[in-house]
Amino acid sequence: MANYRSEKINDAVREALSIIVRDVKDPRVAGNFVSITGAEVSGDLKYATVYWSSLVTRGDPAGAAGDRQKEKEITAGLRSSAAYMRRRLAAEVNLRVTPELQFRHDRSISNGAHISALLRKIEEESKAAGNTGSDGECGREDSGDGTGSGGKEGTL
Repeated sequence: MANYRSEKINDAVREALSIIVRDVKDPRVAGNFVSITGAEVSGDLKYATVYWSSLVTRGDPAGAAGDRQKEKEITAGLRSSAAYMRRRLAAEVNLRVTPELQFRHDRSISNGAHISALLRKIEEESKAAGNTGSDGECGREDSGDGTGSGGKEGTL
């Protein structure tokens, strides 16, 4: 029962902060598309780890170092507006104690996009090479009798 309650609190905090982050005036946050992807509130409700993500374009001229710098800037902006967000959270979500907010960058979305891009690249390369996934893909020869046993009848 306690697990259900903590999940419900986590979801309520995440949903409220998703709306609140849109009203943050800090240019490090407002100038970027920042979304709240999750929240984990401690059992005593004193602390909440808030996971955020942003659409930082890969292939940026600054590269990975530029992405990390952008992440640091956004995290600093979120930390500086934590008091504002906490005050708004207290008004939105009725909790006994309003948790202190700690922000962590959630890289799962960017990692997923990177994996998806790699899979698309592999698919395009295999199409260019002429590998379409034919029946002989596994290296098994078909005997032509419809059994797919490769000519070995009666063996299991």
